[in-house]
Amino acid sequence: MSGTVVNNVFRASGVIAPTAGGINFSSTVTTGTTLSANAGEGYFIDTSSNICTVTLPSAATVGDQIILVDYARTWGTNSLFIDSNGLNYQGDDDTYTVEYGTSGETVNIVYSGATKGWTPVSDDAVADAPTPPPTQKGIAAFGDGGGASYSNLINSSGVVQSDTSLVGTARYGSSASTYGGDKAIFPFGRVPPSSYVNTRNLVNNSGVIASDATGAGTVRAYSAGATYGGGAAGTAIFAFGYTGSADTNVSNKVSNSGVVATDTTGVGSARKGLAAAPFGGDKAIFAYGDPGTSNLVSNTGVVASNVSASGTARVYTTGAGYGGDKGIIFGGDNSNTMLAVTNLVSSSGVLASDTAAVSGVTARYGTYGCSYGGDKAIFVYGYSAAVGDSLTMSNLVNSSGVIGSDVSGVGTKRANGAGAGYSQSA
Repeated sequence: MSGTVVNNVFRASGVIAPTAGGINFSSTVTTGTTLSANAGEGYFIDTSSNICTVTLPSAATVGDQIILVDYARTWGTNSLFIDSNGLNYQGDDDTYTVEYGTSGETVNIVYSGATKGWTPVSDDAVADAPTPPPTQKGIAAFGDGGGASYSNLINSSGVVQSDTSLVGTARYGSSASTYGGDKAIFPFGRVPPSSYVNTRNLVNNSGVIASDATGAGTVRAYSAGATYGGGAAGTAIFAFGYTGSADTNVSNKVSNSGVVATDTTGVGSARKGLAAAPFGGDKAIFAYGDPGTSNLVSNTGVVASNVSASGTARVYTTGAGYGGDKGIIFGGDNSNTMLAVTNLVSSSGVLASDTAAVSGVTARYGTYGCSYGGDKAIFVYGYSAAVGDSLTMSNLVNSSGVIGSDVSGVGTKRANGAGAGYSQSA
């Protein structure tokens, strides 16, 4: 026997047996469909691609011990099965099926004798303690006018970078969201003068926008999108919008690899020009779009029915996440009146009433919003009726949800594009 022996127990034969602290773990991760286990050893079992059946020794001595570990946290998808190989398992013979199907589980079994056979001394799931770093950077892209063919990266300090020419189809009324924890997607939009598309463009974790990919879902513009599901496994959802002939309330989920699903039957009031924001670390909210309503999205991407929304009803407003688990909505158009108010979304999804904008914030609609720096947000560009033109300025939101005054803009002025966070490094 090799390895460290600690907290020893004696087998019936009087031979010292290694316990959990002294188990010899195999250095090879098991990825196959079968494994023959030996007493006194531990095994890392990776079921990412298939189930695994572990066959126990055909003979055992009281005190023999084996530990099996869910290496990739995938037993919940592809189970671990144990073949007790003629011996009892928890008092039942080996005609019974022994299955462990909880992700993150560790099974520690000890042989107790012929009557009960192999007995688990623990079979608990271990919490997935590490969490990925939050979104650090942002990207704003598309829009109307001369800015439709550009994107602008936003660094982890909230500084907007100069224009980068787009490779995708220039359009406005697009939407955007983070997905997969560190990437972004821009789907849908309107190509001037009157063509609506469901084209999508993926953004890698270096901020590079890919060329057009074939879309899924109803062609439309002025929808909204947000990430949900949490962490590196984060998915996204886009919902509502205008098809060119009518408002809609369909939604489309986006996998953590950027695949857009087909339409999910709509819930809530059909509308366009609404905002979306993440909250609670794994959920999202859709709000406004003219009716004073909001719709919560669960951590599995289910859109709930209408809830009466606090604050001023409006269209062409924008949302973003801040503080790690909260959201904020800014600006919009209320019956041709430009707004500079914000509405905070709590970590439990409660949409607050209007917060008056601080001095120096230009009222406008069609801004681009996203998270940056881990716990802050930014709103950039937009259209101001007072100026009678699109703008280039930005407004930073601190980790407490307070929006700052205008910052001199960078890049081509535009409105009605979209923004999203990407990258988990500063």
